[in-house]
Amino acid sequence: MTVLLEQELNKIRTASHGDPFSVLGVHEDAQQRFWLRAFLPGASQLTVLDARTGASLGVLDPRHADGFFEGLLPVATRPDYRLQVAWADGKTSLIDDPYRFPPVLGEMDVWLMGEGSHLRPYEVLGATQRVMQGVAGTSFAVWAPNASRVSVVGDFNHWDGRRHPMRLRRECGVWEIFLPGVGAGARYKYEVRSRDGHVLPLKADPYALQAELRPATASVVARLPSVAPPSDQRQAANALDAPMSIYEVHLGSWRRKPEEGNRLLNWDELGDTLVPYARDMGFTHLELLPVSEHPFDGSWGYQPVSLFAPTARFGVPEDETAGRGLGAGFRRFVERCHAEGLGVLLDWVPAHFPSDAHGVANFDGTHLYEYADPREGFHQDWNTLIYNFGRTEVCNFLVANALFWLERYNVDGLRVDAVASMLYRDYSRKAGEWVPNAHGGRENLEAIGFLRRMNEVVGVERPQAVTLAEESTAFPAVSRPTYAGGLGFHYKWNMGWMHDTLAYMARDPIHRKHHHGEMTFGLVYAFNENFVLPISHDEVVHGKGSLLNKMPGDRWQKFANLRAYLGFMFGHPGKKLLFMGCEFAQEREWNHDHSLDWHLLGDPQHEGVQRLVHDLNHLYRDTPALYQRDFDGNGFEWISHDDAERSVLSFMRRGGDGGGGASLIVVLCNFTPIIQRAYRVGVPHAGVYRERINTDSQHYGGSNVGAPFGEITARSFGSHGKPCSIEVDLPPLATVFLEWKA
Repeated sequence: MTVLLEQELNKIRTASHGDPFSVLGVHEDAQQRFWLRAFLPGASQLTVLDARTGASLGVLDPRHADGFFEGLLPVATRPDYRLQVAWADGKTSLIDDPYRFPPVLGEMDVWLMGEGSHLRPYEVLGATQRVMQGVAGTSFAVWAPNASRVSVVGDFNHWDGRRHPMRLRRECGVWEIFLPGVGAGARYKYEVRSRDGHVLPLKADPYALQAELRPATASVVARLPSVAPPSDQRQAANALDAPMSIYEVHLGSWRRKPEEGNRLLNWDELGDTLVPYARDMGFTHLELLPVSEHPFDGSWGYQPVSLFAPTARFGVPEDETAGRGLGAGFRRFVERCHAEGLGVLLDWVPAHFPSDAHGVANFDGTHLYEYADPREGFHQDWNTLIYNFGRTEVCNFLVANALFWLERYNVDGLRVDAVASMLYRDYSRKAGEWVPNAHGGRENLEAIGFLRRMNEVVGVERPQAVTLAEESTAFPAVSRPTYAGGLGFHYKWNMGWMHDTLAYMARDPIHRKHHHGEMTFGLVYAFNENFVLPISHDEVVHGKGSLLNKMPGDRWQKFANLRAYLGFMFGHPGKKLLFMGCEFAQEREWNHDHSLDWHLLGDPQHEGVQRLVHDLNHLYRDTPALYQRDFDGNGFEWISHDDAERSVLSFMRRGGDGGGGASLIVVLCNFTPIIQRAYRVGVPHAGVYRERINTDSQHYGGSNVGAPFGEITARSFGSHGKPCSIEVDLPPLATVFLEWKA
């Protein structure tokens, strides 16, 4: 039969045909004749033209009033052709037929996608601008193996799923099509028909490189950023023995434009303000709360829908106008950070995803990305869905996303959110609400395997980058190499240290002597992992109050307690992380809808805290003893950890090979409002100990007790098991740093 069967025609007309390329375009019959079929709703006449000469190859016969045409071509070989379309409204257009182009995915891509091992699937999936057979356009490819039909819809086809149904590559479950003439800035989604014939809500592209600004939800065609070349400088800056002081930032509330309706800053404006501020304050890295596109501001980015798309919230309109895509501004922001000596870390969310209808939930009518069983696939804490870590293609999607941000946007590392919830199947679940692993245990073996693979891929493909785990349990070897049985992270957040020390600082000083261990217990396990000490956004929201208002006492004591605590933190082993606003003692609890209270810097106490953090950062960066051996027990030594009665702690930090010289720092902490006069401290060497920072200095808003930036000479009088000692007046509610001068 040379003429298309009515049944096949109706399937095309109703967008229910599972293999449209077998019908549309040019096909050769048994008599070696060439038939052309096209479906263009709204067309009244189709003329076929030779693509090279423009000569007419005939007018196709209308088969259905909906716009189906068919005709026998007067040619001996398969032609390259174009279609001249007369529309019912009287307009005409000349188009390239998408159904004359060959498959988009190469055989190697199909094979790698089929086994779920393509390291960079974002290079072939999603919307890719390209030239095929001399024609410019965009190819679309999406993984939906259980769909009965997938169409790409958008501005370019009136969002009509009948117009561009896609080709299924059955070997890997990917649907694809090349659409001539579609370019940067085009909005699109996928219309998916499930296996049972049900048309699902329109789906955003999981691999979209750009998305619309909320509340709109379409994907946007954009160019894939080029690979950023490796950098020895960044690798050195991210090394375990380098200083790392992280400024954690929610970009939407760091600073706004109240004079412009509380407008958010764009990437270039953030580069002009946030970057020099963080640089001048002495931070080494910025950590950005998630920047992947997310529909709900109140999630702070932790419920992303388009993992490969930098959020449009901070886009620079000129980039989109010029066809560069809104991600270009983010790339410039990262480059600006690096030019100023700042690293960029991104919060990354592979633990769960929102159930928004346009996202990957129920993507092809099945639980494609998420676990099917709600005991595995529904996160009760956040009302979100959990990725199916037992599915190779899903893990590959996430690993590829990690590599994408590191290679294409040149970020320095990823802080992986909610790792604890990934490691345990019974996380935040009661008995009977979770499914044991294959061995009957509570560990999520598939998630553990995913995390290890992600860290291994990052280590091989982007060795300059680091990964940090937000992990709050006693799961072993989180920051140890996978070859040694670890998860492979470079760093782990020390949540226990944070909880213990903040609980201590919240106590009235008169009671602190009974809870001395809350400040010392962290050193029992401090070198079991490569720890970051996190004072993060989670500690200043949901009724917890600001960091300043966790401190007890009157106003002066609150500030003094905060300064003492910050000093203790910078003296303690471990990398540092401080959430925005804490560096100047924000008084209100953080609100993501409003800017930080920068007006507070007109107050001497707030200015004093800001100066202290500035000086702590610069002392920390300039003093190897405070960072070089963070994860080596030989770089730390208690002088006295048992003076609970006076709530005093004293310890030493060493850099280099453990010798003396400028690599020795003595840290003294007094957590009572009482001056400890002539307090004797044992030290290992005779000589002069110069005060480098005293958090009670009047420079920071303190009472100026001690030897402000002065020198203390050690005597050959042993104490605390050391051959020498010094006597100091310990200021009230203060931390003092003394550097030994050989």
